[in-house]
Amino acid sequence: MQGDIRLTTDERLYYVGLPGIFREAINPTLVYKNYVKTYLERDIHQVINIKELSQFQRFMQLCASRIGSEFLASHIGNELGISYHTVQAWVSALEASYIIFRLQPYFENFGKRAIKSSKLYFTDVGLVCFLLGIENVAQLSRDPLKDNLFENLVILDRYKNCLNQGETAWIYFYRDQSQHEVDLICQSGRRLILVEIKYAKTFQSNFIKNLTYLKKLAPEQISHGYVVYNGDTNAQSEQTWRLLNYRDLTEITV
Repeated sequence: MQGDIRLTTDERLYYVGLPGIFREAINPTLVYKNYVKTYLERDIHQVINIKELSQFQRFMQLCASRIGSEFLASHIGNELGISYHTVQAWVSALEASYIIFRLQPYFENFGKRAIKSSKLYFTDVGLVCFLLGIENVAQLSRDPLKDNLFENLVILDRYKNCLNQGETAWIYFYRDQSQHEVDLICQSGRRLILVEIKYAKTFQSNFIKNLTYLKKLAPEQISHGYVVYNGDTNAQSEQTWRLLNYRDLTEITV
């Protein structure tokens, strides 16, 4: 992440998907338009024998609009007028092509409270911007899914950090029927490290509300956690939770 030190957060969300885009000062919209046409639409079209290309295009846009949300194949199928099984086949193709990944829920020891649907993310935040119709940084800064894009970026970077260190990425999220949610859970053996992700630049006390709630449910497994945010100050919040700028994810210890 050192190479993008000159970029603002919104610039990083918009530009830094494919390294050459920023290095060569190329318009991301043009790059991703060609990428979608030559790879996603042509090659995947051949692999899974898509009959209606326009439906698959709409499917990718719906996936982009649902980053950070529960993935419910039946809901997407109903919106597109296709079957649950078709949605599952298309998602599997995108996963196999490393276009998207699903973050699984952590529900061990939390019983029936926990929701067991996965959440959907992309391996390239720039591609999400293109699919959402975001064509410049100013537009991104006003987009209602900006927080979701930031969450996608942080979870993706944590995932890549684990793989780059030769580690298995044991990462999950938590959400229950009472809408308590923790964006990211990193597991090491029986230990769980909680991470709340906020686009905000200043800390607010309610950021740790769900972290504290979950720690009470599993005090022996959870010793500490982090609020990863867009602010510049890395600091301790109380004794258990630490504020961490998103560029410093490698400081997360499990």
